[in-house]
Amino acid sequence: MLLLKYVLRMSGVGLILVALGTLAFDLTMEMRYRRALSVEGRPLPAAPKIRWRTVIWEAALAWVPILAALSIVVIPSGTAGVRVSQTQGTLAGTLYPGIHFVAPLLEKVELFDTRDQLFTTGSIEDGRTAAWAVVKAQPLNVQAKEGLTLGLAITVRYRVDSKRLDYVEANLPQPVEKEIVPPVVASVWRELVPNYTVRDVFAAKREEVRTRAANIITQKLAADGIVVKEVMLRDIQLPPEYAKGLEALLLKEQENDRMGIDTEIQLKQVRIAELQAEATKVQQVKQAEGEAQVHVLQAKGEADAMQYTLPLKEKQIQQSKLEAEARKESTIKNAEAAAEAKVIDGKAEMQRRKLLADAEADRIRVTAAADAERMKGEAAILKQNPLLINKIVAERLSDKLQIMMVPADGKFFFANDVLRSMNMANHTNQAEAAEDPQDK
Repeated sequence: MLLLKYVLRMSGVGLILVALGTLAFDLTMEMRYRRALSVEGRPLPAAPKIRWRTVIWEAALAWVPILAALSIVVIPSGTAGVRVSQTQGTLAGTLYPGIHFVAPLLEKVELFDTRDQLFTTGSIEDGRTAAWAVVKAQPLNVQAKEGLTLGLAITVRYRVDSKRLDYVEANLPQPVEKEIVPPVVASVWRELVPNYTVRDVFAAKREEVRTRAANIITQKLAADGIVVKEVMLRDIQLPPEYAKGLEALLLKEQENDRMGIDTEIQLKQVRIAELQAEATKVQQVKQAEGEAQVHVLQAKGEADAMQYTLPLKEKQIQQSKLEAEARKESTIKNAEAAAEAKVIDGKAEMQRRKLLADAEADRIRVTAAADAERMKGEAAILKQNPLLINKIVAERLSDKLQIMMVPADGKFFFANDVLRSMNMANHTNQAEAAEDPQDK
């Protein structure tokens, strides 16, 4: 809509320029015609006419978009407006941020800032420049009950009530932030502070004074369509002489308070020592009573224990006797069993040895019979083959001898001599063997 407003305005201006251009062109042509007529002195073609009707229509048509643009009003954010008529004055109702339509040339819109504003006296910190930057402003000078002048640094946070802008525009001087707020705030503080002493305003009743001033300022400005959100009393500048005396008084009060605090601390320390002594005493008494009760309980417990200990001891003695008798009988029985075991072991050993002797005798008999049978067999073999004796003897003489068995029929080239010598040796040996028993 704002773009449309600018387009309409530019269109109207363009039509006006076109009308002026048309009029200028026609006037220029007419002037040229008259100059040519005066120079040549002879009749010329018909003189050009000025198009007054066209120029008037173009100028009239140019006011249409201009009036349409003037009828569109855009209220920016953070502000509000009120319509002021040329015939009826201020009209009721508030125009809030947005687009509105008014009667062009008959109505205009007065804008008011509806955001929070500050009225300040004295030095304040300006956060827009730096956190520590200070803006100098004159403090509000008021007189206390004693007649001394105080400098008050005051800040009032307020805003214009958007619902009562028609009243503000019709009845209050403009701008209200300069014509209404400062006088009201100053008058309230100058009427209120003289009811209090400097000490009350500075320390004792500072919050009370601020609260009363805030209530009165809120009521007075609310009647004029101004909403007060907060009234702050930031600082108070005391007269130099009073400040020095107050400083000395405060030092004495601080010293008095310090001495009172020291006295209270000492009294508390004494009280703490007394309480500690009483606590120690009570603790010792309780400890002694506890120890006595413990001894009594121990004695009672020992007495009670003795009632159960004596029968238990008697039972233990009887049990020890029975265990001793049991061990004695067990020892006797063990000895008898050991003797019987030894007898049985002796009998078993004798029987074992007898069995071993019988087994050894049987073995010897079997071995002798086997040897006899073997010798009998060997004798029969030797009787049948007497040369085996020589072979056995030769083998027994050395393991380096090599024995060769040949047939006894004499078919080999040296077998007859060998066998013959062996037969003769055998006959000789048999003869000697037959003679030896006779000699014996």
